[in-house]
Amino acid sequence: MTFVNWARNQSGTPAEVRTPASVADVVRAVRDAAASGRRVRMVGTGHSFTGVALTDGIMLRPAALTGIRSCAGDRVTVLAGTPLRVLNELLDERGLALANMGDITEQTVAGAIQTGTHGTGRDSGGLADQVAELELVLADGSVATVSPGDDLFDAARVGLGALGVLTAVTFRAEPAFLLRHRRRKLPLSEILGSLDALTSANEHLDFFWLPHTDACLVKTGNRDAGPARPPGAVRWWLDNVFLENTVFGAACALGARVPRLIPRINEVSAAVLGDSESVDASYKIFTARRDVRFLEMEYAVPRERLAQALRETRDLVERMDWKITFPVEVRVTPPSDAWLSTAYGRPSAYVACHVYRPTPNPAYFAGVEEIMTRLDGRPHWGKLHTRDAASLAGAYPRFADFQALRDRLDPRRLFGNAYLDVVLG
Repeated sequence: MTFVNWARNQSGTPAEVRTPASVADVVRAVRDAAASGRRVRMVGTGHSFTGVALTDGIMLRPAALTGIRSCAGDRVTVLAGTPLRVLNELLDERGLALANMGDITEQTVAGAIQTGTHGTGRDSGGLADQVAELELVLADGSVATVSPGDDLFDAARVGLGALGVLTAVTFRAEPAFLLRHRRRKLPLSEILGSLDALTSANEHLDFFWLPHTDACLVKTGNRDAGPARPPGAVRWWLDNVFLENTVFGAACALGARVPRLIPRINEVSAAVLGDSESVDASYKIFTARRDVRFLEMEYAVPRERLAQALRETRDLVERMDWKITFPVEVRVTPPSDAWLSTAYGRPSAYVACHVYRPTPNPAYFAGVEEIMTRLDGRPHWGKLHTRDAASLAGAYPRFADFQALRDRLDPRRLFGNAYLDVVLG
């Protein structure tokens, strides 16, 4: 069986595929791999753009390793293969929610945490920052449960699957809450001069700049006492299905056929951006539907360098005369203490560049990467980049500690693959 990721830019054929339904099944797979000299990796749903999930050995598909194992107070233990969209519903049924999350919900819990998936938050960090405990199977076949105070906890929360196979995660949840969601159109030139004010005034800020225009779609989310005022079914369909997916997909396809039209297409898209406001369950506000396939590079830069990163990216696109259909997305997070979190030790801003899947543009990504690297940026582990261990070592204060822990726990690289060989050495 050949594994192909969502973007269809990564594929691999493992020697064997297993579908574990218990921790014991994972232990058996790890021990079998070690005994036969093969490697082993657990994959999620393929929403990483890199080869982080691939293996030529035993591939574990966790479709049967799902659901909530236990729920006590604000501690919820969920099995590693549970899709985030299912977790949201299970939490909501119990009157609970996560403080923050990314906008895609197809990933598994383990896959999202291990690659450093984040949302946007002034005060609340990514998924790894909401973890209270991890259960993982180590290279010797033992099962470890780790919590704050243990180096393995801070290393393995964003561990790239390099330290063990994650089998369960305990989250710190909180009572379910409502968010007031506001969408509005603002000029990029205005945003660049008011980033600090925008960030400090909103619990959650997410904005999209349309290349070749000065237009941004700004989305803010702030807690609201209610009552809920969800968007009507027609309005939701119009914004989230028709405009952001159907029409946008058609625009991308037209731009791919006639690239010179892309600036005009983006101008038309900017013209139809409208303001709206709603109040709804937090997980419904955090998440979005993404049907148009794309390739993505995302970098985390120190928050204070965001304006410079955006100006240089805008100037680069215009100088090189690249025709870019997809918006550039910007989000923010507070510092993280997970060793390989892209937000480790500093308030961070994320700049995500996308291209339509049928029309890759490696030069665009290379140019943006040069800017972000120069501004002390760190690449998202699940998104396209060309950094290696030598360059990443200077970007992460605990990188050498992570490598040393990996050497001790997995000296034979049972959990290794080609991607990890590059980024971890």
